[in-house]
Parts: sequence; structure tokens; C-alpha cells
Amino acid sequence: MTGMTDSSPPEPTQRETLDSYDSVPPTPAVSRAEGAPAAAPSRPVRQRRVLLPILLFVATCLSTFFVGWTRWQPTMLLGGMVDAEYDPLLSDPLVEGIRLVLRHVSVSDGLIYMACLLAILFAHEMGHFLMTVRYRIHASYPYFIPIPISPIGTMGAVIGMDGLKANRRQLFDIGLAGPLAGLVIAIPVLYVGILQMDLTKTAPSPYSLDVPLGLAWAMAWFQVPGYSLGDPVAQAQLNPYFMAGWVGLLVTGLNMLPISQLDGGHVAYTLFGKWSYFLAWGVIIAAVTAMALGAGWTWILMLILVLVIGPSHPPTADDSVKIGAVRWIVGFTSLVIPILCFPPQAIIT
Repeated sequence: MTGMTDSSPPEPTQRETLDSYDSVPPTPAVSRAEGAPAAAPSRPVRQRRVLLPILLFVATCLSTFFVGWTRWQPTMLLGGMVDAEYDPLLSDPLVEGIRLVLRHVSVSDGLIYMACLLAILFAHEMGHFLMTVRYRIHASYPYFIPIPISPIGTMGAVIGMDGLKANRRQLFDIGLAGPLAGLVIAIPVLYVGILQMDLTKTAPSPYSLDVPLGLAWAMAWFQVPGYSLGDPVAQAQLNPYFMAGWVGLLVTGLNMLPISQLDGGHVAYTLFGKWSYFLAWGVIIAAVTAMALGAGWTWILMLILVLVIGPSHPPTADDSVKIGAVRWIVGFTSLVIPILCFPPQAIIT
């Protein structure tokens, strides 16, 4: 998941306060007249954690390189060693397993996939972060989430924000800046990936990718060889640009669902206020229906997110602030992003 959370944290403990705030120099004693009110102590400036975001970013770089190196089937590394065909009288099973794996990996694919996907995710998070800097609202650095055993290598990233300090217009800008910035990178990456695709070449594949509506139209428009509208793309037919762009669309579409503190939830709340609660429940009901029809694990992931963050959205610092006609148009248009970017089945096994 890529996006931001805006729930205000609980009051920190003494230890957390020491860890989370810059040290403040002692205030010199100042005499005052008897009975004069004492000046209110200034709140210390919050300090962003640096080491953990850097470590998670490096881990996500390694994780995405690894899955790209294995051509998006990381479990093959162990499976190849277990299933390798060898003569126990002539060969060592571990050596034969490693040889089998090395025949199917690609360092260049790993590097390209890592660079393209991290560029998309980084742009997304910087869209959020730079907008919080513009409005002087404290936010953490992005926390990237590595998952090396999944075919995509990551669950995106998240930043924390003092959301109750943002008014309606500011929350709109902060929430939408991330997905739009990510799409600015994802679209040209996908363009390169589409131009390199040839689906007439087939090979055994452990899974296929469901193609979201917007990408399916683009593939049909560019007349990808062997592609028919509605067809999935087999794992063996993937290239690193297409896979990185596909993951970018998946993350963007998931985050733009109009639920709670997802990016789409922020936008929906600024457009509809408390009525966005009913829109969120409409999406949840649609997700449950899709799961009942066998739509796949992506909807399960969405429901887990809902259970964690809840379907409702907290109020902004000032819900009465007008967002203006341009933001209304952009906001309503952005509601179609999940329809265009979110693949209903994602990974088909």
C-alpha cells in the first residue's frame, strides 16, 4: 500500500517524547511582576526519524531487485533446489538446484524493475511529503514496506501526518498529490513496457496478471502482438518495465479507493464530507460481492485494510474551507482512477 495516514497519534510517553522531539535549550529565568500570568511553554519541534526510513528503503530496493532477478517468481529459488533433476551418484543436489535457478534469473531485469518501481513509489510518496512541506504540516519520511516472498517485492510505502492540522483544501491537495505524481512516472514506464511486449510467444507460467481497464485499452490501442481485450498476461511474457508499471497502477488504484484514510478516502471526504462514509461502505459491499464471485486476493487485501483503519474518515482542522471549482472537477475525475488502474483479480493462478 502506498499512501498516508492522518490520524493523530496518542499522547507520547516520556520515553517516546525524548525519542520524537528535538532537544530544547533551557529557557533563561525571567523575572515577572507578582500576579502576572506565566508565559505558556512552547511545544518542542517534532523530529523526523531518519534511520528507519533509510533502512526500509534499502531493504525494499533489495527486495524488488530480488523478485525482478527471479523474474517475479521468488519462490522458484527454493522450489528449483527442491525439484531439481539430478543423478545422486554424479551430482550434488544443492549444486544442481542452483544451476537450475540460475538458468531462469536475470540481473538486468532485477535492476530495471527495481529502478522503475522505486521511482514510481518514491514519486508517489514525495507528492504527499512535499505538499505537507508546502502547508507546513508535520509528516514523517516515507516508510517503504519490503516483501521479498511476493511476486511484486513490496507493499508500497506509507507516511504519517498530523492530519488534524490540515484543513479541507490542504487535505485534498496532500491526498491527491501522491497518486498523480506516481502516475506521472508509471505511464511512461508502461509505455516502454507495452512497446516491448509480444504475447505471441508463450511459455509455461505459474501465474498470470489481470490487466486493469485503462492498461487493457492502451495495449489494444498500441496493438500489442497476440493481445485481445480482456486477456491476462502470463508471467513468462512479462518484461521489467511492464511489471513495474503494472504494480504502480495496482498501488495507485488501491490507494485511490474512497475509503477512510486511503488517498481516495481523503479526496472523497473533502468532496462529500460525512456522506463519504456511505460511499466507503458501497465499495466494501462491492468488494465482498467480488470475493463471493471469486475475484481474488486483491479484494481480501482491501478488506484487511478496512479492518485495520476503519471505514470512516476523521474531520479536518476546518471542514468549512472551500476547495474551489477546479478542485471539484479534478476530485470527481480522480474517482475513476480505481476503475482504470485497479485489476479486479490482480494475480491469477
